Amino acid sequence: MLSGMKVKVLCRNPDDYVRETTRDIQRVPRNYDPTIHPFEVSREYTRALNATKLERIFAKPFVASLDGHRDGINCLAKHAKTLSVVLSGACDGEVKIWNLSKRECMRTIQAHEGFVRGICSRFCGSSFFTVGDDKTVKQWNMEPPGRGLQEEPLNTILGKAVYTGIDHHQTEGTFATCGQTVDIWDEQRSSPIRSFSWGVDSFSCVRYNPVETELLASCASDRSIILYDMRESAPLKKIIMQLRSNTLCWNPMEAYNFTCSNEDYNLYTYDMRRLDVPVTVHMDHVSAVLDVDYSPTGKEFVSASFDKTIRIFPKNSGHSREVYHTKRMQHVICVKWSADNKYILSGSDEMNIRLWKANASEKLGLLTPREKAALNYNQKLRDKFQHHPQVRRIARHRHLPRDLFKQKRELREMKEARRRK
Repeated sequence: MLSGMKVKVLCRNPDDYVRETTRDIQRVPRNYDPTIHPFEVSREYTRALNATKLERIFAKPFVASLDGHRDGINCLAKHAKTLSVVLSGACDGEVKIWNLSKRECMRTIQAHEGFVRGICSRFCGSSFFTVGDDKTVKQWNMEPPGRGLQEEPLNTILGKAVYTGIDHHQTEGTFATCGQTVDIWDEQRSSPIRSFSWGVDSFSCVRYNPVETELLASCASDRSIILYDMRESAPLKKIIMQLRSNTLCWNPMEAYNFTCSNEDYNLYTYDMRRLDVPVTVHMDHVSAVLDVDYSPTGKEFVSASFDKTIRIFPKNSGHSREVYHTKRMQHVICVKWSADNKYILSGSDEMNIRLWKANASEKLGLLTPREKAALNYNQKLRDKFQHHPQVRRIARHRHLPRDLFKQKRELREMKEARRRK
């Protein structure tokens, strides 16, 4: 007779409310039904506002300064296999190998007479190559020489003109240099196996594509960017811009996208399949952009400028999400993003290499699971309310040096005037 009746029974499982240890916090049962929590959105908004304020309070991006060079730093290179090793070349021909974890110089080599124009690591990390104003390409062993032995290059190639850049292939024993022409070299030979030119006086930068490893791109002095395929005998494509590009960097996750740093204060991201218009124009610098490097995730890149700042841009955004500067930092000539996506290195002409956090408010060191959960929750809240005026205003605000602020306002007024005309 009672078979069709429903009897409601309270069921309490001790695992849901009993603490595992006396130090653990009390477990409270929660009903997630939105009708029971009418003030949830306003409560989350307050938390998002507080999380944004705390992020700006804890934004201390500067980590360390590596000093030891006696002249301005002209180029930086990452070790192909080791995260903590970085190579730097200076304007007095000196090359230093740094250990970032100990923040000290491991070796100093007098590599060239005059500027060190380019430096790159071999794909296996056993050696590295340098080019300089003395018209030579030198290969050096990554390991220091034995006790009592003199520092000598493994190989030296004498060229006919000054080389201004170098880059190594990702998987093979070939490398590319640029100067009056773009040359492809085999490590075992003292003359280039192929030379490319397209009616250009000189080149300032050459880069291998990290995905499609047979492709190269170079920046030329006639305001052009030229693409090459090592399997072809002639260059592939050429685009001519309004002003000269200084350097370029391929996106490590999208084989066909690259970003170039230009003299007109902007950066341009191009799709090599359609070069007539840039995919995105990245604006915020107030002076010539001298270098650019992508993060290993391919989602962001960092740029170095003559205006004494470095900026971090999302790959598809026209404006930077972050700007780093110090009182002592002068014109930033070169910049690199570390292979673990956590740090940025910048070299400037007042002889210092600076180490920055890629995420300015990130806590260094180990995080407890509870800290990780809190950080993820705060990030989700910031993303949810990012377009709210108060949250957006606090998240976007940056203190800039007075000169930079004036130049930015002046450029904005000039742009407005052009638009009105």
